[in-house]
Amino acid sequence: MASIRRPWLTLLLGLIVSGLALFVMTDRIAMTTDTAALISSKVGWRAQERRMERAFPQLRDNMLIIIDGETPELAEDAAARLSAGLSADKAQFRLVTRPDGGDFFAREGLLFGSIEDVRSTTGAMIDAQPMLGPLAADPSLRGVTTALSTMLDGVEAGEIPLSRIDRPLAALSKAIDGSLAGRKPHFSWQRLFAGEGKALSPPTRRLILTQPILDRGALMPGEAASDAVAKAAKTLAIDEAHGVRLRLTGEVPLADEEFATLQDNIGLVALVMLGAMLLTLWLATRSVRLVAAILLTIISGLIVTSAIGLLAIGRFNLISVAFIPLFVGLGVDFGIQICVRFNADRAAGAAPDAALRQTASALGAPLLLAAGAIFLGFGAFLPTAYVGIAELGVIAGLGMVVALLFSLTLLPALILLLRPGKPRREVGFRALAPVDRFLERRRRAILWAFGIAMAAGIALLPWAKFDFNPLNLRDPNAPAMRALGDLTRDPDRTPNVIDVLAANPAEARQLTQRLSALPQVAHVVSLDSFVPEQQEAKLALIQDASLLLDLTINPFDIAPPPTDAELRDAIAGTETKLRAAIAGRPGAEGSAARRLATSLHRLGMASAAERAAVNAMLSRPLTVMLDQIRQALQAGPVTRETLPPNLVRDWVTPTGLTRLQLFPSGNAHDNDVIRQFRDAVATVTPAISGLPVATQAAAGTVAGAFVQAGVLAFLLVSVLLFLVLRDVKEVAFTLAPVILSIFLTLGSCVLIGQPINFANIIAFPLLFGVGVAFHIYFVMAWRGGATGLLQSSLARAVLFSAFATGTAFGSLWLSHHPGTASMGKILMLSLIWTLICALIFEPALLGPPRKAKES
Repeated sequence: MASIRRPWLTLLLGLIVSGLALFVMTDRIAMTTDTAALISSKVGWRAQERRMERAFPQLRDNMLIIIDGETPELAEDAAARLSAGLSADKAQFRLVTRPDGGDFFAREGLLFGSIEDVRSTTGAMIDAQPMLGPLAADPSLRGVTTALSTMLDGVEAGEIPLSRIDRPLAALSKAIDGSLAGRKPHFSWQRLFAGEGKALSPPTRRLILTQPILDRGALMPGEAASDAVAKAAKTLAIDEAHGVRLRLTGEVPLADEEFATLQDNIGLVALVMLGAMLLTLWLATRSVRLVAAILLTIISGLIVTSAIGLLAIGRFNLISVAFIPLFVGLGVDFGIQICVRFNADRAAGAAPDAALRQTASALGAPLLLAAGAIFLGFGAFLPTAYVGIAELGVIAGLGMVVALLFSLTLLPALILLLRPGKPRREVGFRALAPVDRFLERRRRAILWAFGIAMAAGIALLPWAKFDFNPLNLRDPNAPAMRALGDLTRDPDRTPNVIDVLAANPAEARQLTQRLSALPQVAHVVSLDSFVPEQQEAKLALIQDASLLLDLTINPFDIAPPPTDAELRDAIAGTETKLRAAIAGRPGAEGSAARRLATSLHRLGMASAAERAAVNAMLSRPLTVMLDQIRQALQAGPVTRETLPPNLVRDWVTPTGLTRLQLFPSGNAHDNDVIRQFRDAVATVTPAISGLPVATQAAAGTVAGAFVQAGVLAFLLVSVLLFLVLRDVKEVAFTLAPVILSIFLTLGSCVLIGQPINFANIIAFPLLFGVGVAFHIYFVMAWRGGATGLLQSSLARAVLFSAFATGTAFGSLWLSHHPGTASMGKILMLSLIWTLICALIFEPALLGPPRKAKES
């Protein structure tokens, strides 16, 4: 070997290649965080998704802001102010809309209720007229006391009973007492005037839909936009201290949050991985210098593989970046095999260069075959529609070629230059000689035991859980996920909706009729849904209320803000009237008035700051409520032609393509409900997209890709093994333990309740590659006439190689990211079964050694 004859030259060439690769890597490093790019756009459901996105680009890459106010006024005021602030931030947001608010819904919102709803709401406004007039003319605490005084005059004149105004008296008393006690209560005029049990109860949740400008080169592309929302909310005092809870969810925050979770304890995971790797390498080689040689080889190979991957693919994606742990885990195997065999030959008395030549001669063919099998195993994903893992296959497959070349060139050169000492103890496991003999004597029993175990694993397969919902891979306690879960349980705002694309409005109307008839569909929303029914009757009720209330809510003069002295006088006057009204009413009839009189007395004796706080508590929501009443009473006829252009563009394109939105019947948080929902809609039209479609169809695409790649990998590796081994029986001896370990792993997943998902399914191609490599080593040794396999240096190399790979991937179990943690769990489990099959089942399966064959 040239590297043994000229180690310094080999090292220099390795440094030059690594340096050039490092330059390429730093110059071209790029990563896309676009999850949509992980599956081929040529797949049917992805093509429909892209068609919808091209027609309605505003629907993609969205950030949804959920605003929950303690009162309807707080929610509406916060949504209006925040949406206005974000709309002005053109550096971070392309689009900011209010799907449940804005001028159109504020003006025409009443028309979307039933006639009875409109009658009830306008009736409540008219009933409140005696109080609305003084409040509109003086929207302050002074105006509130004036309104109370007016109502008390009616009580005094015998026009209304005192009990009729108990509700506003009790609400005001409670609010004033809470403010004076320092609890900072939030008063709602809308709730007060709407009454209890009204159909059109004022909402306390508002939504803002934004399309942020993303930085695709960053790990969290929407982080700047999220920060902009937080900054704007802080500037506008929109927070829980002011009665408003603001949360982010949607495609962008969910993706950013997932990457943040991946980063959360990455330092700990990396530290555990490195520590476990170093310990395992030292236990395998018992030499710090050999450990250093292996690590330097892996680092160099990793740099070169990264550069080749960038040159071949152009950038990494969220899955292909996993080539890093794959390369390390599988590359370590080659290094351990070479160094352990080198130690064995050194222990037998060979000089370092002679030991390396003997190692190369003994391991050249097995390493080449193992690398080839792993290369084909990963390359089998190339023709599949799962682009993310296909690109991983390309990079990881090329990485195996790099790992093999560096292990056969740079590693021997480093070993010679670092001059590790001669092993001081046996390299193999002589203590396992009895186990070797036991495996020979009890060969049939062992094979039967593994056969029964495999049958049990196959029998458990019907209970295997395959959960390909990508949302289940995320931390359920993360803020955006909690917000999404809350939204999913809201039947009117659930994101689990299906979008249907119709060629024109006529087809949209036909589809609406057919889809509305499906029991799995709760209702269908289209542009026609924004043209209210029975408008004539509803508008008559609204116009009647408008005529009665016009001068009431639109006074000619509005009083200036009151001074503290004016507030004290107004409070004292109203208190006097209240006490006069309750005189002679000692029973329950005057209890609310009595409490309010006491509250006003305390307020009059309080500090100016405390009165100012009460004034602000009552006047701020009052302004919001009065504005909403004014807008609602301006409702007019709505037709498709009068709908706002922005609203129309969300449902119909200039070319006539029309979007329908379907809501599911039942629990939108239930996977079975969503699956039935999607299947039912697909029977009517294939032009569907949306979250239920993506999660269900992506599951089929990914599962199909793994089945396709699994079959292809099995065939390719079988052909490779046959071309090298030239013996069908030896090919079977190599592959049978791999198949066995896969079934045992799946059976174990059933027993521990671990579902197979998007993340941990990657364990199976890795299991196939590592398993084939381990078993090739034993089969090649056996066909060469080796005996006592468990006592040999080969068993030591396989054992510690499995430990190194297992600890490298098993440390992922510590990740706070559920998908990554499940990947670590499955990888550890699969490697344990691979090791058991390699060290127990494989020797029993092979039996007595054959006579050595010529290479």
